[in-house]
Amino acid sequence: MLAVSFCLALSVQAQEVHLTTDAGAPVGDNQNSQTAGPNGPELLQDSHLIEKLQRFDRERIPERVVHARGTGAYGVFQPTADISALSKAVVFTPGSTTPVFVRFSTVMGYRGSPEQARDPRGFATKFYTQQGNWDIVGINWPIFFIRDAIKFPDFVHANKPSAITGVQDANLAFDFFAHTPEATNMLTHLYTDEGMPDSYRHMDGFGVHAFKLVNAKGDVHYVKFHWKSEQGIHGLRPQEIAASIGKDWNLNTNDLYGAIKAGNYPKWDLYIQVLEPNDLAKFDFNALDDTKIWTGVPEQKIGTMTLNRIPDNYFESTEESAFAPSRMVPGIEASEDRMLQGRLFAYADTQMYRLGANYQNIPVNRPVVAVNSEDQDGAMNTSGRKGDINFEPSSVNEMSEDPSAKLVRTELSGTTQQQAIDKKRNFLQAGEYYRSLSEQDKADLVTALSADLNHVSNDGNKYTMLSYFYKADADYGTRLAKATHADPARVKTLADKLSAD
Repeated sequence: MLAVSFCLALSVQAQEVHLTTDAGAPVGDNQNSQTAGPNGPELLQDSHLIEKLQRFDRERIPERVVHARGTGAYGVFQPTADISALSKAVVFTPGSTTPVFVRFSTVMGYRGSPEQARDPRGFATKFYTQQGNWDIVGINWPIFFIRDAIKFPDFVHANKPSAITGVQDANLAFDFFAHTPEATNMLTHLYTDEGMPDSYRHMDGFGVHAFKLVNAKGDVHYVKFHWKSEQGIHGLRPQEIAASIGKDWNLNTNDLYGAIKAGNYPKWDLYIQVLEPNDLAKFDFNALDDTKIWTGVPEQKIGTMTLNRIPDNYFESTEESAFAPSRMVPGIEASEDRMLQGRLFAYADTQMYRLGANYQNIPVNRPVVAVNSEDQDGAMNTSGRKGDINFEPSSVNEMSEDPSAKLVRTELSGTTQQQAIDKKRNFLQAGEYYRSLSEQDKADLVTALSADLNHVSNDGNKYTMLSYFYKADADYGTRLAKATHADPARVKTLADKLSAD
């Protein structure tokens, strides 16, 4: 009997694979359409022709407004430390292995644009945990340009191509930044050599915002997440960029995939910074301001991620992957960071717009655990939900809640308001970062940043930007003034009028 089954299996494996329609019917001729006679028109009854053209016409879905140019890879995350005292999330259980999917990207470029863009790099990680999916949706820097989500559409509009010409314009970008002094820190980081990674393997990743870790007793700690590349960090100098684009404008993708194909699997160690809730007020800046780094707070390693598999299908993985910082699991919660709070809504909403209400049924987004929600129907629903009880609570189909998943209580006080945060310190950390750079890195920063500032034709915006950099550090601002043929004395006068707070 075993021999017969084995022979049958061999015969099935040996069968020729036939081309089929989307309905699974075999295709007899894929080179010639049905016509009315040798010279007649094509026929509407040629369902294979019609289906091919219909599907071709619908191959594109809405492109991501930001992070459209992306590259993905699968891998695993393995904890290396027991942090159960900080979080009850099972993804941190020692000895466990959690599958992950990571999508790297540029921010402002369209699909197919050069990867060598002066742009943050998206670093989004989806953990397929035993408590559901957890997404860390970050970039390659620990900070961001703005601190309030209400400014995000404006930030993107100013840095995207002109609504008239379809071409990015430094005048538009720096018109926005001239009115956004908190961006000084991020701009200083962005225009360094590290702001132009020569490989996705050679950059770190950050969750950017503060989050909360909650343990089984309900104790809360604020944390920040940092992916530290085991390959090291390396970027392109300003004079190397043009040649790099001319040689291969898919440089980062080809490097990452080439390493994985060769078995040289890239790794990142996950580190966290941890603060007690009472420690947030100890800084001379707002600790929940995402334009700031938590200075002086040590990091501790808690795990390692290894990317070891290239997706078989770009569209079904990288393009249809959907990340949102609102995708959290018990033991991980959002902080009060204003930028994060807006992202909690916006990211999930944009994925629902791009991919439909059932985007989490798509394989790359589907949790590895059973989904028992009462959500139903909608386009492309493949959940397989059964029965007529599509509500809860119900005495017919009882589903228990998990008390351990209940959110931690957060005490609130005060009144509703609409005003800026206290302790802005817009320029402090930009200056600290500038002074930490080597002389070559300072020179490259001035070269790269002045190249874009030299395209700013609005004299007021140009001098405002120079005054921000001067306020951060006098040497920094003076060198930029000279590189942009500006008057250093005028720059200093404007900088002296800026508040340090």
